[in-house]
Amino acid sequence: MERENMVKSVSRALDIITLVSMKKGGLGVTEIAKQIDINKSSVYRILSTLVQYGYIEQDGETGKYKLGYKFLEVSSKLLESIDLRAEARPFLQELENETNEVIHLVVYDQGEVVYIEKLEGNETLRMHSKVGKRAPMHCTSVGKAILAHLPSSVVLDILERKGMPVHTDKTITDKEEFLKELSQVRQKGYALDLEENEYGITCIAVPIFDHLGKVIAAVSISGPTMRMTEDRMNTLKSVMVKTGKAISARLGHVSPLS
Repeated sequence: MERENMVKSVSRALDIITLVSMKKGGLGVTEIAKQIDINKSSVYRILSTLVQYGYIEQDGETGKYKLGYKFLEVSSKLLESIDLRAEARPFLQELENETNEVIHLVVYDQGEVVYIEKLEGNETLRMHSKVGKRAPMHCTSVGKAILAHLPSSVVLDILERKGMPVHTDKTITDKEEFLKELSQVRQKGYALDLEENEYGITCIAVPIFDHLGKVIAAVSISGPTMRMTEDRMNTLKSVMVKTGKAISARLGHVSPLS
């Protein structure tokens, strides 16, 4: 019976925290009691305990209760402990199962992308990519997906330092043309590599954002151009955008309302 009461108190405390978090200016004891249908004395006892531990604070002027700074401390520790590969892997496996194609997860580092995960898929595809390898940004879908969401000054600096070397005869080497493509990537939400890095290989990628809204990575699907037809790419676009948003959400990113 005692254990049941303890669990009930925890449940009520969580309900109160959730309720208070939804009201920017805070809530009073009476307001909380009415909304969760428990007596004011019980609400006050729970609030007092939460205040003691720093999870709730009472406004000195209004007397209302609001979230305490302890939540920032806890959330920062959670964010520090997030492992991008571990959080992304279930989504990557889902993509692999659905498409049977090669799936890449890359991070941005010093003007290049670095492959940190690669799922081979069930179809045969020879690619130069491997975990730990670096790749240019201007001719890869993952690179474009990241560049499109970096500050323009950073993009121009990368292009100046790294150049836009030719990898195939389809590589974009004109800066103005490339910047226009990045603008389209931002609008569409995905980036394409149409045999710009390797002949015979077409890729589609989406950006991944962290809890601050900063682009930190990208995920892609790569397949032979003969399989990556226009119809199939149209199907993959929505799948990829959804996947990118899902992984970003796991990292604490909140998508802006459209």
